[in-house]
Amino acid sequence: MRPRGGSKKRRALDREVCSPAVTLDPELMRRVETWRDEDPDPATRAELDALLAEGDEAGLRDRFSGMLEFGTAGLRGLLGAGPNRMNRAVVLRATAGLARHLKASVEHANTRGVVVGFDGRRMSRELARDVAEVLAGHGVVAHVFEDFAPTPLVGFAVRHLGAAGGVVITASHNPPEYNGYKVYWANGAQIVPPHDAGIAAQIAAIETLTSIERLPYGDAKTRELVRVCPPEVTEAYLALVKGCAVHPEVPRTTKIAYTAMHGVGSPFVRRGLAEQGFEHVVEVAAQAKPDGNFPTVAFPNPEEKGAMDLVLALAEENGSDLVLANDPDADRLAVAVRHEGRYVTLTGNEIGCLFAHYLLEQGPAAPNRLVVASVVSSPMVIAIGHFHGAWSELTLTGHKWIQNRGLELEAREGVRFVFGYEEALGYAVSPAVRDKDGITAAIVMADLAAWCGHQGRTVVGELERMWRLYGMFLSEQVSIVRTGSEGAKAIRGAMTVARTKAPNAFGGVEVEAVQDFETGVRRAKDGTESKLSFPASDVVVFELAGGHRAMLRPSGTEPKVKFYFDVRVDVGDDESLDDARARGRVLLDAIVADFREAFEPA
Repeated sequence: MRPRGGSKKRRALDREVCSPAVTLDPELMRRVETWRDEDPDPATRAELDALLAEGDEAGLRDRFSGMLEFGTAGLRGLLGAGPNRMNRAVVLRATAGLARHLKASVEHANTRGVVVGFDGRRMSRELARDVAEVLAGHGVVAHVFEDFAPTPLVGFAVRHLGAAGGVVITASHNPPEYNGYKVYWANGAQIVPPHDAGIAAQIAAIETLTSIERLPYGDAKTRELVRVCPPEVTEAYLALVKGCAVHPEVPRTTKIAYTAMHGVGSPFVRRGLAEQGFEHVVEVAAQAKPDGNFPTVAFPNPEEKGAMDLVLALAEENGSDLVLANDPDADRLAVAVRHEGRYVTLTGNEIGCLFAHYLLEQGPAAPNRLVVASVVSSPMVIAIGHFHGAWSELTLTGHKWIQNRGLELEAREGVRFVFGYEEALGYAVSPAVRDKDGITAAIVMADLAAWCGHQGRTVVGELERMWRLYGMFLSEQVSIVRTGSEGAKAIRGAMTVARTKAPNAFGGVEVEAVQDFETGVRRAKDGTESKLSFPASDVVVFELAGGHRAMLRPSGTEPKVKFYFDVRVDVGDDESLDDARARGRVLLDAIVADFREAFEPA
């Protein structure tokens, strides 16, 4: 069965009823009407009809200014009508392109199938069903989670079932108006080049929506082209969650406050904590169940100011020692801890370095252990890895790069992946999930807190021990927004200056080398050059004397350029941490000031 937008008679009536009061660009009207007549969703057809009737040319152009671009993050955008929005028509095309690319690229893709999951956002369930029907129409088995599934569970299921790939309908921590389409490859990691380009090319080759093969859900189940993921898959994942603690033997007296942020993590985290023996757990009831409207938070991202207010209030009320928060699809984790009578929210870098330290110092000792972090994360993770004799790597931002680099090194060098992280609250504490996983991370953080308490320390006390052991690293980010075409030009100009006219020092600290990820070259101050192992990307990194660092890159999704700074401070034996931090802060502020003066777009 192929998707249809309605009868010819109905479409003719639509055109008559929706004739605009003002004259619209004829070519735009033709494109809008062609799309509308194929659109299988009455809600988005009605949206276009209303815009046509109102003569809203700006609104129509916004929706038809191009297609949502399919890339290494799959698709993500505002829900709504037209090719520049997330909707059923766009998902049908994307899935047809994915099915055709998989069949051409992965052996036995039809029978291995694709895992399909979805979160609690608006339209997620409907879009997941469309994915399954198109896969089935192409003869590819769809292994479907028929109820809400955390993103890391879907990634786990791809490898557990030996599937050819996976799709999750989710927009992670974006506002409620968004949804997205995330793709896993057969290795259980997110897609990277050349697969993103291969899928995009197949999507572009689709001429009409009616040409897409599609099998109704009921028929597909009868023919076993849609198969419900068996409970055994979820139980295998929960066994992983239960077994990821490093010190399960220490007393579980830690008091924990948790929130799922209106997402899908609650039953998994609560069961994982219970099976680990954590009995003193309270949860924000108003945020425990999936709700795509996110009624209690303005922005369902635990990094955003105010997003954790309810769970912090609950923690205060219950005297909790540890505060844990997932984002809506449960692949990220935020942490706050009680310290000296108040709650301290840890940064993504502090959490990531705590994990690296704990897993390497307290985890099973073994040769060739590997930690991987994004290049914008704290270089402290590299110092931790080196201290413990682990193989340590930095790669581009995002777990798609972290995990694929880990898989590459495992195959080539025989290393064993232990941990990966990005500073935006994304942590991978087990190689069984080749993506960030906020559920297993929550269990390991609770385990870490319990172990610290058993040692007579707090989590902040463990951080302080780390600063004396590995050095204190201070980090800062600066985001500079420049909108419109002139803003984009100014951001490009800043990147050009960084590559061609950069100062030789920042904050009085000499530049020892410059890494240009676009050309793949590292140039030392003496002029010698070496090749970088990073994929090509618009990033420039300045290595500064003393182990300090500064870098800049334009955002891939917003009209801004981002600056990142890291300063390393050696703490003296008799020096207080406050004095060391103050000393580092002075240096960090000086580097930031000079960097902004050199590169901030006009």
